[in-house]
Amino acid sequence: MKEIKKRKGFVFKTYEADNQSPFEKLFEIFKELITHTSGDFDEAIDWLRSLDKEYSLTDENYTIDDFIEDLKKQGYIKEEIKGDGTGGKAITSKTERAIRQQALNHIFGKIKRSGSGNHKSKSSGIGDEHTGDFRAYQFGDNLDKVSMTESIRNAQVNNGLGDFTLSENDLVVEETMHKSQMSTVLMIDVSHSMILYGEDRITPAKKVAMALAELITTRYPKDTLDILVFGNDAWTIKIKDLPYLQVGPYHTNTVAGLQLAMDLLRRKKNTNKQIFMITDGKPSCLRLLDGQYYKNSNGLDKYIVNKCYAMAQQARKLHIPITTFMIAQDPYLMQFVEAFTQENQGKAFYTGLKGLGEMIFEDYETNRKKRIRG
Repeated sequence: MKEIKKRKGFVFKTYEADNQSPFEKLFEIFKELITHTSGDFDEAIDWLRSLDKEYSLTDENYTIDDFIEDLKKQGYIKEEIKGDGTGGKAITSKTERAIRQQALNHIFGKIKRSGSGNHKSKSSGIGDEHTGDFRAYQFGDNLDKVSMTESIRNAQVNNGLGDFTLSENDLVVEETMHKSQMSTVLMIDVSHSMILYGEDRITPAKKVAMALAELITTRYPKDTLDILVFGNDAWTIKIKDLPYLQVGPYHTNTVAGLQLAMDLLRRKKNTNKQIFMITDGKPSCLRLLDGQYYKNSNGLDKYIVNKCYAMAQQARKLHIPITTFMIAQDPYLMQFVEAFTQENQGKAFYTGLKGLGEMIFEDYETNRKKRIRG
């Protein structure tokens, strides 16, 4: 790995893969830059040119201009008219998909592509996955789960080859995992604190959202994923909008986010439902019945906090667990999250930005599988 540049709190690196073309090497960096610039092509290219000057990423045989031309030829960028009437370039849906795939590879790199989990069978709802573990047959086990190879081996060991018999005591059943459908809502905090103090927390959150979206749509197509963001209010965004997500001059209306998340999940037919919430700050805002906002950024406002606890209890009654990923280490915030989690009987992780994706992935896998008997 070769360190390239540190800008705005990030360290960009190139992957020194064998037989990478000049375009592929630049494209890896470009996808990272376009994520940090929230889809701003011109800013990403400006950064790329700056990196090129400092680290000689290109030579006379292949320049940044050649790279831009190849992006256009391969359908990664397009010409568009900006709001001020001037022309410019913008990324396409093909680039958005490439960014999501890169996020998936970076965060969930341990996943191997395979046919399992795609639910291609005509019979729905079972989707058993073999674990490789065996146990003795018990009355009531399905016979189609009996491992004949292991059972015959047992019979040979127990009875010998001369007088071969196969009894119930020889039968072995392979353990399986029931892979159920899951409806997930991912909540992302877009309040101003996500970029305070020179630390960009929104970009890693976007990467996690893009990786989770790519994971679900490609590996678990029968699952559903809704993504919402919350600041003063809460609103849903589409997967294709993730690269362009930015924070705003918002407070943190956690209640609005939870209300919208539960509204979305009520409409889902899947019995397995869950909420992931990524936030770095305390709830500091509520929208009142008259449409006005009640805001308080000083400490933990009891009125706002109690509303959050009430939402946690409501989600618990609906059997919707909430997993909170708190990107902060402040003791008083951790106390709030602990109390919130207790009200919901959900889970909480207190984490920095590194490893956030792996934890979300692990929890997603845990919640959508359960061990069953044959």
